Amino acid sequence: MRRLRTVPSSIRRPPYALDGIVPPPQNMIILHRTPEEIKGLRKAAKLARKVLDLACTLAKPGVKPLDIDEAVHDAICAEDAYPAPLNYRGFPRSVCSSVNDEVCHGIPNDTPLKSGDIAKFDASVFIREGFFGDNCGTVIVGEGDEEAKKLDEACKRALNKAIRAIGPGVCLSKIGDVIESVAESEGFESVKAYCGHGIGRGFHMLPFVQHFRNDTYLPLREGMTFTIEPMLVAGSQDTFVSKEDDWTVCTVDGSRAAQYEHMVLITANGVEVLTDSENFPEFSA
Repeated sequence: MRRLRTVPSSIRRPPYALDGIVPPPQNMIILHRTPEEIKGLRKAAKLARKVLDLACTLAKPGVKPLDIDEAVHDAICAEDAYPAPLNYRGFPRSVCSSVNDEVCHGIPNDTPLKSGDIAKFDASVFIREGFFGDNCGTVIVGEGDEEAKKLDEACKRALNKAIRAIGPGVCLSKIGDVIESVAESEGFESVKAYCGHGIGRGFHMLPFVQHFRNDTYLPLREGMTFTIEPMLVAGSQDTFVSKEDDWTVCTVDGSRAAQYEHMVLITANGVEVLTDSENFPEFSA
Protein backbone atom coordinates (compact mmCIF):
# COMPACT_ATOMS: atom_id res chain seq x y z
CA MET A 1 0.00 0.00 0.00
CA ARG A 2 1.42 3.40 -1.01
CA ARG A 3 1.78 6.08 1.62
CA LEU A 4 0.17 9.37 0.70
CA ARG A 5 2.39 12.40 0.49
CA THR A 6 2.10 14.79 3.41
CA VAL A 7 0.07 18.00 3.08
CA PRO A 8 0.63 20.75 5.69
CA SER A 9 -2.19 20.87 8.23
CA SER A 10 -2.78 24.57 7.51
CA ILE A 11 -3.95 23.84 3.95
CA ARG A 12 -7.68 23.59 3.29
CA ARG A 13 -8.68 20.12 2.15
CA PRO A 14 -11.46 18.90 -0.17
CA PRO A 15 -14.15 16.67 1.38
CA TYR A 16 -12.50 13.41 0.29
CA ALA A 17 -8.97 14.19 1.52
CA LEU A 18 -9.11 12.07 4.69
CA ASP A 19 -11.19 9.05 3.73
CA GLY A 20 -11.16 9.05 -0.09
CA ILE A 21 -14.96 9.17 -0.25
CA VAL A 22 -16.17 11.59 -2.91
CA PRO A 23 -19.57 13.23 -2.34
CA PRO A 24 -22.01 12.69 -5.24
CA PRO A 25 -22.24 15.64 -7.65
CA GLN A 26 -25.22 17.95 -7.48
CA ASN A 27 -27.96 16.96 -9.90
CA MET A 28 -27.93 20.36 -11.56
CA ILE A 29 -25.64 22.61 -13.54
CA ILE A 30 -24.08 25.35 -11.44
CA LEU A 31 -23.65 28.75 -13.11
CA HIS A 32 -20.70 30.85 -11.97
CA ARG A 33 -21.49 34.52 -12.51
CA THR A 34 -20.54 36.51 -9.40
CA PRO A 35 -17.18 38.35 -9.29
CA GLU A 36 -16.17 36.22 -6.30
CA GLU A 37 -16.88 32.97 -8.13
CA ILE A 38 -15.09 34.02 -11.31
CA LYS A 39 -12.09 35.27 -9.32
CA GLY A 40 -11.90 31.92 -7.50
CA LEU A 41 -12.16 29.93 -10.71
CA ARG A 42 -9.45 31.99 -12.38
CA LYS A 43 -7.14 31.59 -9.41
CA ALA A 44 -7.59 27.81 -9.27
CA ALA A 45 -7.16 27.44 -13.02
CA LYS A 46 -4.06 29.63 -13.07
CA LEU A 47 -2.39 27.53 -10.39
CA ALA A 48 -3.39 24.28 -12.10
CA ARG A 49 -1.78 25.54 -15.28
CA LYS A 50 1.34 26.67 -13.44
CA VAL A 51 1.98 23.22 -11.99
CA LEU A 52 1.09 21.51 -15.28
CA ASP A 53 3.75 23.64 -16.98
CA LEU A 54 6.18 22.53 -14.26
CA ALA A 55 5.41 18.86 -14.87
CA CYS A 56 5.83 19.23 -18.62
CA THR A 57 9.13 21.09 -18.20
CA LEU A 58 10.51 18.28 -16.04
CA ALA A 59 9.57 15.50 -18.47
CA LYS A 60 13.01 14.62 -19.89
CA PRO A 61 14.71 11.32 -20.73
CA GLY A 62 15.84 9.60 -17.54
CA VAL A 63 13.43 11.48 -15.25
CA LYS A 64 11.06 9.36 -13.17
CA PRO A 65 7.34 10.29 -13.15
CA LEU A 66 7.43 9.71 -9.38
CA ASP A 67 9.94 12.55 -9.05
CA ILE A 68 7.74 14.79 -11.18
CA ASP A 69 4.84 13.94 -8.88
CA GLU A 70 6.91 15.01 -5.87
CA ALA A 71 7.86 18.31 -7.51
CA VAL A 72 4.24 19.06 -8.44
CA HIS A 73 3.03 18.12 -4.96
CA ASP A 74 5.52 20.43 -3.30
CA ALA A 75 4.75 23.28 -5.72
CA ILE A 76 1.01 23.05 -5.04
CA CYS A 77 1.46 22.95 -1.28
CA ALA A 78 3.83 25.93 -1.49
CA GLU A 79 0.90 27.89 -2.97
CA ASP A 80 -1.33 27.03 0.02
CA ALA A 81 -3.37 24.63 -2.10
CA TYR A 82 -4.19 20.91 -2.06
CA PRO A 83 -3.21 18.49 -4.88
CA ALA A 84 -6.71 17.49 -5.99
CA PRO A 85 -5.94 13.92 -7.17
CA LEU A 86 -4.45 12.96 -3.80
CA ASN A 87 -6.74 10.37 -2.15
CA TYR A 88 -9.57 11.09 -4.61
CA ARG A 89 -11.34 7.72 -4.40
CA GLY A 90 -8.05 6.50 -2.97
CA PHE A 91 -5.78 7.75 -5.78
CA PRO A 92 -2.30 7.56 -4.23
CA ARG A 93 -0.44 10.40 -5.96
CA SER A 94 -0.70 14.15 -6.53
CA VAL A 95 -0.70 14.18 -10.34
CA CYS A 96 -1.74 11.68 -13.02
CA SER A 97 1.01 10.58 -15.42
CA SER A 98 0.19 8.31 -18.34
CA VAL A 99 2.82 7.13 -20.83
CA ASN A 100 2.40 5.84 -24.40
CA ASP A 101 -0.55 3.36 -24.48
CA GLU A 102 -1.71 4.62 -21.08
CA VAL A 103 -4.57 6.96 -21.94
CA CYS A 104 -5.30 8.60 -18.58
CA HIS A 105 -5.40 8.16 -14.78
CA GLY A 106 -1.88 6.72 -14.70
CA ILE A 107 -0.14 6.53 -11.32
CA PRO A 108 3.36 8.07 -11.33
CA ASN A 109 6.01 5.37 -10.88
CA ASP A 110 9.79 5.02 -10.79
CA THR A 111 10.24 3.89 -14.41
CA PRO A 112 12.44 6.55 -16.06
CA LEU A 113 11.01 8.31 -19.10
CA LYS A 114 12.86 7.58 -22.31
CA SER A 115 13.26 9.44 -25.57
CA GLY A 116 10.23 8.96 -27.79
CA ASP A 117 7.73 8.42 -24.97
CA ILE A 118 4.40 10.23 -25.19
CA ALA A 119 3.80 11.40 -21.62
CA LYS A 120 0.52 12.91 -20.42
CA PHE A 121 0.26 14.86 -17.18
CA ASP A 122 -3.07 15.76 -15.59
CA ALA A 123 -2.58 18.40 -12.89
CA SER A 124 -5.39 19.66 -10.67
CA VAL A 125 -5.67 21.70 -7.48
CA PHE A 126 -8.06 22.72 -4.73
CA ILE A 127 -7.52 26.23 -3.38
CA ARG A 128 -8.38 27.85 -0.06
CA GLU A 129 -11.33 29.72 -1.61
CA GLY A 130 -12.98 26.34 -2.26
CA PHE A 131 -12.53 26.02 -6.05
CA PHE A 132 -10.92 23.32 -8.16
CA GLY A 133 -8.64 23.83 -11.15
CA ASP A 134 -7.91 21.08 -13.67
CA ASN A 135 -5.91 20.67 -16.91
CA CYS A 136 -3.78 18.22 -18.85
CA GLY A 137 -0.97 18.35 -21.39
CA THR A 138 1.11 16.00 -23.50
CA VAL A 139 4.89 15.94 -23.88
CA ILE A 140 6.88 14.02 -26.45
CA VAL A 141 9.95 13.15 -24.44
CA GLY A 142 13.21 13.79 -26.28
CA GLU A 143 12.90 12.91 -29.96
CA GLY A 144 9.54 11.54 -31.07
CA ASP A 145 8.65 9.72 -34.28
CA GLU A 146 6.35 11.13 -36.94
CA GLU A 147 3.26 9.30 -35.67
CA ALA A 148 3.80 10.69 -32.18
CA LYS A 149 4.13 14.24 -33.51
CA LYS A 150 1.07 13.87 -35.72
CA LEU A 151 -1.01 12.44 -32.86
CA ASP A 152 0.10 15.20 -30.50
CA GLU A 153 -0.71 17.96 -32.98
CA ALA A 154 -4.09 16.45 -33.86
CA CYS A 155 -5.16 16.25 -30.22
CA LYS A 156 -4.06 19.81 -29.57
CA ARG A 157 -5.87 21.03 -32.67
CA ALA A 158 -9.05 19.10 -31.76
CA LEU A 159 -9.18 20.82 -28.37
CA ASN A 160 -8.51 24.28 -29.75
CA LYS A 161 -11.05 23.94 -32.57
CA ALA A 162 -13.67 22.74 -30.11
CA ILE A 163 -13.05 25.78 -27.90
CA ARG A 164 -13.33 28.16 -30.83
CA ALA A 165 -16.66 26.57 -31.79
CA ILE A 166 -18.48 27.25 -28.51
CA GLY A 167 -20.19 30.14 -26.79
CA PRO A 168 -23.60 31.02 -25.33
CA GLY A 169 -26.42 29.32 -27.23
CA VAL A 170 -24.18 26.75 -28.92
CA CYS A 171 -25.17 23.14 -28.22
CA LEU A 172 -22.82 21.18 -25.94
CA SER A 173 -22.71 18.36 -28.50
CA LYS A 174 -20.82 20.65 -30.90
CA ILE A 175 -17.68 19.87 -28.91
CA GLY A 176 -17.83 16.16 -29.64
CA ASP A 177 -18.65 16.75 -33.28
CA VAL A 178 -15.60 18.96 -33.78
CA ILE A 179 -13.21 16.70 -31.89
CA GLU A 180 -14.22 13.50 -33.65
CA SER A 181 -14.05 15.24 -37.03
CA VAL A 182 -10.47 16.33 -36.39
CA ALA A 183 -9.51 12.85 -35.16
CA GLU A 184 -11.00 11.14 -38.20
CA SER A 185 -9.36 13.57 -40.61
CA GLU A 186 -5.95 12.44 -39.32
CA GLY A 187 -6.74 8.73 -39.13
CA PHE A 188 -7.08 8.65 -35.33
CA GLU A 189 -9.92 7.80 -32.95
CA SER A 190 -11.35 9.72 -30.00
CA VAL A 191 -11.75 7.73 -26.77
CA LYS A 192 -15.42 7.44 -25.82
CA ALA A 193 -15.21 5.95 -22.32
CA TYR A 194 -14.05 9.14 -20.58
CA CYS A 195 -15.31 12.68 -20.75
CA GLY A 196 -14.87 16.28 -19.66
CA HIS A 197 -16.91 17.64 -16.78
CA GLY A 198 -18.27 20.65 -15.01
CA ILE A 199 -15.96 22.10 -12.39
CA GLY A 200 -16.10 24.73 -9.67
CA ARG A 201 -16.65 24.05 -5.98
CA GLY A 202 -16.92 20.42 -7.02
CA PHE A 203 -14.16 18.52 -8.84
CA HIS A 204 -16.44 16.63 -11.24
CA MET A 205 -19.84 18.19 -11.83
CA LEU A 206 -22.50 18.52 -14.51
CA PRO A 207 -22.39 18.91 -17.45
CA PHE A 208 -20.39 15.93 -18.69
CA VAL A 209 -18.65 16.69 -21.97
CA GLN A 210 -18.37 13.93 -24.57
CA HIS A 211 -15.52 14.02 -27.09
CA PHE A 212 -17.33 12.25 -29.91
CA ARG A 213 -20.47 12.83 -31.95
CA ASN A 214 -23.54 12.61 -29.75
CA ASP A 215 -27.13 13.81 -29.53
CA THR A 216 -26.93 15.55 -26.16
CA TYR A 217 -29.09 18.66 -26.38
CA LEU A 218 -27.88 21.31 -23.98
CA PRO A 219 -27.53 24.96 -25.06
CA LEU A 220 -24.53 26.53 -23.39
CA ARG A 221 -25.25 29.40 -20.99
CA GLU A 222 -23.19 32.19 -19.50
CA GLY A 223 -21.57 30.99 -16.28
CA MET A 224 -21.15 27.34 -17.26
CA THR A 225 -17.64 26.16 -16.36
CA PHE A 226 -16.31 22.83 -17.56
CA THR A 227 -13.32 20.97 -18.94
CA ILE A 228 -12.77 19.80 -22.49
CA GLU A 229 -10.17 17.02 -22.51
CA PRO A 230 -9.98 14.95 -25.71
CA MET A 231 -8.01 11.72 -25.69
CA LEU A 232 -6.92 10.70 -29.19
CA VAL A 233 -5.36 7.32 -29.98
CA ALA A 234 -3.38 6.08 -32.95
CA GLY A 235 -5.36 2.81 -33.11
CA SER A 236 -8.66 1.65 -31.64
CA GLN A 237 -10.41 3.79 -29.03
CA ASP A 238 -11.26 0.68 -26.98
CA THR A 239 -9.71 0.81 -23.51
CA PHE A 240 -9.38 -1.18 -20.28
CA VAL A 241 -8.40 -0.38 -16.70
CA SER A 242 -5.21 -2.05 -15.52
CA LYS A 243 -5.77 -4.78 -12.93
CA GLU A 244 -2.38 -3.96 -11.42
CA ASP A 245 -3.53 -0.68 -9.90
CA ASP A 246 -7.27 -0.37 -10.78
CA TRP A 247 -6.60 3.14 -12.10
CA THR A 248 -4.48 3.28 -15.24
CA VAL A 249 -6.53 3.32 -18.44
CA CYS A 250 -4.79 1.68 -21.41
CA THR A 251 -5.64 1.04 -25.06
CA VAL A 252 -6.66 -2.55 -25.78
CA ASP A 253 -4.47 -2.75 -28.88
CA GLY A 254 -1.41 -1.09 -27.32
CA SER A 255 -1.64 2.00 -29.53
CA ARG A 256 -0.36 5.28 -28.16
CA ALA A 257 -2.50 8.14 -26.87
CA ALA A 258 -2.32 11.91 -26.48
CA GLN A 259 -4.49 14.15 -24.31
CA TYR A 260 -4.99 17.86 -23.80
CA GLU A 261 -7.37 19.55 -21.40
CA HIS A 262 -8.51 23.09 -20.83
CA MET A 263 -10.91 24.51 -18.25
CA VAL A 264 -13.32 26.99 -19.86
CA LEU A 265 -15.94 29.50 -18.75
CA ILE A 266 -18.85 30.44 -21.00
CA THR A 267 -19.16 34.23 -21.01
CA ALA A 268 -21.84 36.60 -22.28
CA ASN A 269 -19.98 36.99 -25.57
CA GLY A 270 -18.04 33.76 -26.03
CA VAL A 271 -15.67 31.64 -23.97
CA GLU A 272 -12.75 32.29 -21.62
CA VAL A 273 -9.98 29.69 -21.46
CA LEU A 274 -9.16 29.74 -17.76
CA THR A 275 -6.09 27.49 -18.07
CA ASP A 276 -4.34 29.39 -20.86
CA SER A 277 -0.60 29.89 -20.42
CA GLU A 278 2.10 32.21 -21.68
CA ASN A 279 4.81 29.74 -20.70
CA PHE A 280 3.70 27.07 -23.17
CA PRO A 281 1.83 28.98 -25.89
CA GLU A 282 1.81 25.88 -28.08
CA PHE A 283 -0.55 24.30 -25.51
CA SER A 284 -2.85 27.31 -25.46
CA ALA A 285 -6.14 27.86 -27.21
